[in-house]
Amino acid sequence: MIFILALLIGFLSAFVGSLVGLGGGTILIPCLLLLNQYVEAFDWATPQAVVGLSLLVMVFTAASSSFSYIRNKRVDLKSGFLFLAGIVPGGILGAWINQFFEEDNFALYFGILMFIMFGLMSLKKKERNVRINEHSRWYIHSKMELGGKSYSYSYAWLVAILLTFFVGALSGAFGIGGGSMLVPAMILLFGFPSHVATATSMFLILFLSIGSTVAHGTMGHIPWHYVAFFIPGSLLGGLTGAFVNQRMKGQTIEFILRIILLLIGIRLIWQAIG
Repeated sequence: MIFILALLIGFLSAFVGSLVGLGGGTILIPCLLLLNQYVEAFDWATPQAVVGLSLLVMVFTAASSSFSYIRNKRVDLKSGFLFLAGIVPGGILGAWINQFFEEDNFALYFGILMFIMFGLMSLKKKERNVRINEHSRWYIHSKMELGGKSYSYSYAWLVAILLTFFVGALSGAFGIGGGSMLVPAMILLFGFPSHVATATSMFLILFLSIGSTVAHGTMGHIPWHYVAFFIPGSLLGGLTGAFVNQRMKGQTIEFILRIILLLIGIRLIWQAIG
């Protein structure tokens, strides 16, 4: 039973995460927290264990979808490598913070985070081309060819590093990919095309999850004997999500995801204060 549930949760988490650039922990962690309450086979799912497991599984999710996105030239690699300077150290800091969470407090904080992510996902992601003085040393300038169209956009590199450090810290602490914050920021603040933002987010999540997983592993937070149950579904879900992303508009999926985030947030907060 645990293998079938893990397979389904791994697939669903990776599919949704890859489709909209979230990473998958947004679905996986609440599912495990709820199963911990009602299914004896999941009594091992403490806040530390589910975050460590989520980040490790996310490595496989992000690797499979990033490979597909890079092959289809949808990842802004120049920006991606710059953002790593903030997001990886932030993830390591977040992993250290996670050890201080207790189960009820973690459910409450995660529920509040779901509400924040719901709000961010509800923002209107209107793409815009941003042109800044190309001689400014404080700005990074990027150009992408996508679907026969050329996109030019610019952003302040210091702001980007600080933002990705903050997102990395949240990800390391809560086991989420951080895409719900990265994708809107890249579209609304930096002018990224939406598909490039999603693909680049998954590229960042790959390295973020590797760094955070190593940190959690050294602190003994990863339930290694359950990891193999989730990986097959995550690999398949990551590839499937990236495939679907390139062939359909994401508005319907994002609407469904926003409803899921809202319901999860309400359920976890109720669990914590009930």
